[in-house]
Amino acid sequence: MIARLLTVATLAMLAFSLSSVQTAIAQTTPGASQADTTGTQPALQGIPGLPGLSLSTEDNDYSVPIQLLLLLTVLSLAPAIVILTTSFTRLVVVLGILRQALGMQQSPPAQVMVGLALFLTMFVMYPVFDDINRTALQPYMDGEINQATATENAIEPLRNFMLAQTRDKDLALFMDLARVPFFNSASEVPLHILIPAFVISELRIAFQIGFLVFLPFLVVDLIVASVLMSMGMMMLPPVMISLPVKLLLFVLSDGWYLLVESLMAAYGT
Repeated sequence: MIARLLTVATLAMLAFSLSSVQTAIAQTTPGASQADTTGTQPALQGIPGLPGLSLSTEDNDYSVPIQLLLLLTVLSLAPAIVILTTSFTRLVVVLGILRQALGMQQSPPAQVMVGLALFLTMFVMYPVFDDINRTALQPYMDGEINQATATENAIEPLRNFMLAQTRDKDLALFMDLARVPFFNSASEVPLHILIPAFVISELRIAFQIGFLVFLPFLVVDLIVASVLMSMGMMMLPPVMISLPVKLLLFVLSDGWYLLVESLMAAYGT
């Protein structure tokens, strides 16, 4: 349902913005055609690169005020939608654990880590977004399908992606909590069951990867602390010695390459 609202609201925003441009042109251009009296705005004409769209309530589409209401509602939920329905959750958690394992609280900055996670998410999700654009957005903008069909076509690739990354045990948990016995096909899995199951599956995998990332740096900390204690240098903070050693270890092992390669391979990219 959330993904349905997001798709419909995004398309409504595009249609409304094009309609506003058309109204402005009609008011400033002599002899411009006016809207007819049937309650349907004519398609935008005369501006190259902009698709022709019309605002109407035909084919069971939402009315314009309802579309705008959905837009304003979904915009506030957009960050949560991006985080919880894509690979962003796993990536940002693993990168956060890596920074903690290195022992650097401020470097790389949080903005850099989040930005890297966001662009890696775009890379992983590109086939899904391309499928949504090809089967839902472009046919809707061309007037070939209505909003309901466009929404269903947009949800399907996202549902398939989340199902491929969701553990059966996690999905069965929320099916039991929702008292749903079984599904005949993947397309019947509702999003209110699939999304939380997908999120906890992503968190489980992220913590497993984080443990493997954290382990070698923990060994370095233990070795450095043991050496300092054996030398009687108890007043010297172990982090002053272990930090450059961990950085050297990470650089010599080409850590960024190995980490990103492993994360991308987990998604089959």
